[in-house]
Amino acid sequence: MSEISTKPPSGMRDFLAPDVARRRHVLGVVQRVYESFGFVPLETPTIENLTTLLGKYGPEGDQLLYRILHRREKLQRALAAGTATELDLSDEGLRYDLTVPLARVVANYRDLPAYYKRYQIQPVWRADRPAKGRFREFWQCDVDITGTGSVVADAEVCGAVAAVLQGLGFTEFTVNVNHRELLRAFVLAAGLAPEQEAPALIALDKLDKIGRDGVLKELGEKGLGAAGEALLGSLEAARAPDALARFAAAPGPFQQPAVALQALFAAAAPGPAAKHLVFDPTLARGLSYYTGPIFEITCAGLAGSMGGGGRYDNLIGMFRKQGVPAVGFSLGLERILLVMEERGMFPALATGPQVLLCRMAEVPAAAAIAVATQLRAQGLRVEVFADTPAMGKQLNYANTLAAPFAAILGPTEFAAGTVALKDLHKGEQVSLPVGDVAREIAARS
Repeated sequence: MSEISTKPPSGMRDFLAPDVARRRHVLGVVQRVYESFGFVPLETPTIENLTTLLGKYGPEGDQLLYRILHRREKLQRALAAGTATELDLSDEGLRYDLTVPLARVVANYRDLPAYYKRYQIQPVWRADRPAKGRFREFWQCDVDITGTGSVVADAEVCGAVAAVLQGLGFTEFTVNVNHRELLRAFVLAAGLAPEQEAPALIALDKLDKIGRDGVLKELGEKGLGAAGEALLGSLEAARAPDALARFAAAPGPFQQPAVALQALFAAAAPGPAAKHLVFDPTLARGLSYYTGPIFEITCAGLAGSMGGGGRYDNLIGMFRKQGVPAVGFSLGLERILLVMEERGMFPALATGPQVLLCRMAEVPAAAAIAVATQLRAQGLRVEVFADTPAMGKQLNYANTLAAPFAAILGPTEFAAGTVALKDLHKGEQVSLPVGDVAREIAARS
């Protein structure tokens, strides 16, 4: 029998204690900031119906969905009838993002607030090729506002994610902003047909990943050729500092979306995103459900983005006849963790016990449990050494845990209601009542 691999599947990961501590640190900041903006939590199932997921992300997105086969009985009946195909046997899939499940929730629960501000922090799955900072299972941290087309909502989601990054210690990051209708105007001006818009934007969305030449190659492969090159050239020319003002001042298809972006910049000016917002006409965002302003966060020295989003006023209407305007922004947890680790941005994070409780063989196990219970009641993190080898071995184990203190319980201490507290950094040891241990540790820390 071949040896069973103990590695997780490609693009999936195990998280040991230090990893979990870093993730919890970031998620704690995310949750605190999002709630300070008035967003309420939402969690949705890992599995969604394929009818919910398909047709919302564009052709490339649909190909990256993880499909789930029918139950065994259904599969066996289909195989026996000779009608089984991979697609026929799939009617559910793993969550691809958190936006489409939100749209389903808003359509399903009619008693939600008219202006529903929700945040959602959960994993999503994509059948993509793993790379550095890119996984098949990863976490997103979303904020969305439904029920209003106001520029205030656009500014608030931008402000929330900017405040998160600032709270984590980021200073040099950019919130790139564009507008889908502005892109559409560029597409038409370049001579592309309406049905060519989606493939053109999918290629443009890869500009920061595959570069200008890569985008031009992909546009050519999609049959967009010279028109695609003209589109990219006009978008790059629109990066001029006065371009947005010129678009807003000139009547025509560029004016309305340019005015909308100016309104967004003005509304966000007093908030935390103000100094980070930058107009980027080449920003495309490949997902097909965006309808208005679109956003993406970039950080110097990082290929790709740390998050993105935009306005999607038609998505919820795909689940019910009544349209509901909506806007959202998503932060990618894995990208944030990658940058913070590479740049040494994490504070010291405790992952193990503060105290290892050691006992000599003459002390009963129940006594050690009783002392540990008292110490935990004082707010200390305490591990009880399960066995009773030589004390040196127990103290060596404390060092492997990086525990700063050991509390030694021998027959004398057991009888007196005390412990011998050893400071493992300084090598100092004091005997004191169990009730005074937390105070002594605080004084020494």
